[in-house]
Amino acid sequence: MPNLLLIDDEIKLRGLLKRILELEGYHVSEAGDARLAWKILEEDDIQVVICDVKLPDAHGVEFTQRVKEQFPLVEIILLTAYGTIADGVKAVKNGAFDYLTKGDDNDRIVPLVARAVEKAELQQKVKQLEERVHRKFGFGSILGNSKAIQDAILLAQKVAATDTTVLLLGETGTGKEVFAQAIHQESSRRDKPFVALNCSAFSREILESELFGHRAGAFTGAIKDKKGLLEEAHGGTLFLDEIGEMSLDLQAKLLRVLETNTFYKVGDTKPTQISIRFIAATNRDLQKEAENQHFRLDLYYRLSVFEIKLPSLHQRTEDIALLAAHFAQIYAAKINRPTPKLSTAFLEKLQQSPWKGNIRELKNIIERAVILSNHSELTVQELPFDMQFGTTNPVQELATLAEIEKQHVQRMLQHTQGNKTETARLLGIGLTTLYRKIEEYKL
Repeated sequence: MPNLLLIDDEIKLRGLLKRILELEGYHVSEAGDARLAWKILEEDDIQVVICDVKLPDAHGVEFTQRVKEQFPLVEIILLTAYGTIADGVKAVKNGAFDYLTKGDDNDRIVPLVARAVEKAELQQKVKQLEERVHRKFGFGSILGNSKAIQDAILLAQKVAATDTTVLLLGETGTGKEVFAQAIHQESSRRDKPFVALNCSAFSREILESELFGHRAGAFTGAIKDKKGLLEEAHGGTLFLDEIGEMSLDLQAKLLRVLETNTFYKVGDTKPTQISIRFIAATNRDLQKEAENQHFRLDLYYRLSVFEIKLPSLHQRTEDIALLAAHFAQIYAAKINRPTPKLSTAFLEKLQQSPWKGNIRELKNIIERAVILSNHSELTVQELPFDMQFGTTNPVQELATLAEIEKQHVQRMLQHTQGNKTETARLLGIGLTTLYRKIEEYKL
C-alpha cells in the first residue's frame, strides 16, 4: 500500500482529502506544519507528499526544495490558492511533481496522485536495480583480504573518481575485467555504457570495423552503416582487453582517438566526436614489446598514465579459501544444491596448486568439484587427479591414476547424461581425447 503524507493546517480540508485518498487504497499520514511533516518523512517510507503552499512555519515552495534535496525519490504535489498559481509553477521548477488549486481541482487529485505514486515507485525500482548492479560490479564484488589485492583495490578506488586512462597489468585470469567494471561503477560515468572489447578475439580487419564502425559500401559486405564500439561507449567507459594483441596500424588510429577524442568510421570522411574513459589491460610487458617494435611506445605512454598491477593467485594464497567458498556457494545454487563445506584436505590441495590460470582456473575447479560431489562436503576426491596426486611417489601414482581418471570421466558422463561435448568441456579436454578415454576404459 503506497504511503502518502498530507500537509495542511486546514483541518477540514485535510480530513476531506484524506478520506478521498483512503477510499482509493492509499495509507495517508497527516501533518499540520512543516516540523511534524519532516519528522514523518524521516521515520516513514513516504512515496508522495501533498503539501499546502501556506504553512504556519514554512513556505511550501521552499519546503519542496528542501524535501527533494533530502529525499529525492519522494514526489510532491503542491496545493495552491487561487492567487498563488505562480508559486505552483515555481515549485515545479524546484522539483515538485505538479500543483493543484484548492477547491477547484478536486476531480484531478486522484489521477494526479496515482501518476505521482507510479513515478515514485518506478524511481525506487531503478534505484534498487542500480544498487544491485553496483553490488555485482563494484569494488565490493572483489573478494580478498590479502595485502596484494587490497593494495590493488586501493589504487583502483583512488583513480576511479577521475577520468584518467588506466592500464591494468596481470596474468590471464587475475580479474582485469572485474577491476575495469569496478572502476567504471565508482566513476562519474557509472550511468553510461561500459563496453568491453577483447583485442585478441578478432582479425585486424574485423577489429577495426568493431572498434570504429563503418559506412555502407566501405567494403564488400558492408550493406549498411554500423556503429562501432567507440560510438557505443560514448559518455561511458571502453575497456580494451589484451591491448598488446592489436596491430601497429590500429594502434596508431587508437592513439589519435586518445589524443583528439575523435575518430573516423571505416569509409567515412567526417570525424565523429566522442567522450570516453579508456581502460586497457594486458598480460604482456608493453615496454619490452615497444622495445622490440611490437607495440607503439607513444601509445604505451598514453595508456600507462596510471598502471595497476594485479597479483596472481599464487601471490595471494591466503585468499584461496575465501574465493573457493564463494564459488562453491554460486555453483551449488546453480544446480539447486545446498552449499557444500570445504574439507581441510581439499583446501590444503588448493593452497598447494600453482594456479597458472589464476582465479579463472580456480572457478572451473570448484564448479567441477560441486558437480561431482555427492556429499555435503567437498573432498580431495572431487579434484582433478593431477591435483590429488601431484606430490605422491611416481610408481604409486602410475598404479592408481588410471582408475581415478576412469572414475572421474565416468562420473562426469553421468552428470551430463552422456553429453560428450559438455563432458569434454567440463573435463578440460578435447572431444577426440574423451572418445579415446571412453574406448580405453570401456565406458
